[in-house]
Amino acid sequence: NAMKYLPNFFPKAALEKLFFCFPDPHFKRKNHPRRIVSERLLSEYAFLLKPEVGRLYCITDVKDLHDWHVEKCDAHPLFERLTEEEMEADPCVTLMKTETEEGKKVKREGRFGHDMYYQVYKRVDETLAANKEKVGLGSITAANFFGEGEFGVEVQ
Repeated sequence: NAMKYLPNFFPKAALEKLFFCFPDPHFKRKNHPRRIVSERLLSEYAFLLKPEVGRLYCITDVKDLHDWHVEKCDAHPLFERLTEEEMEADPCVTLMKTETEEGKKVKREGRFGHDMYYQVYKRVDETLAANKEKVGLGSITAANFFGEGEFGVEVQ
């Protein structure tokens, strides 16, 4: 629910970094809409991040969840995947793998193995995004922001 109200706490383009470190994977299919990365929420995050400067960091120890994050972020017109070289040069990537509580726990216990999957995305400027061959934000409107069954929404 906090994500629903996030734009009320920060003005547009106020943040430079957003971190999603080891979020709840919501394994059951019926709970997938609750995942922290989705088409709708990515638009909220894009609103908050500074164009060309903003970064969205995702790390998990669940391969299926990582694949979900990559699929959703790659499809969004306002996010662009950083290269391996760009991620290696970013000290935040190393820190989220080694200094977060869950990162240390994965290394120590290896709940789902000892692998950590991560990806970083850059917030793209709207004018540049318009030139890309991605699905536009026109598909997200106030009427369809929350789907049926999400957060108590019912079709009338």
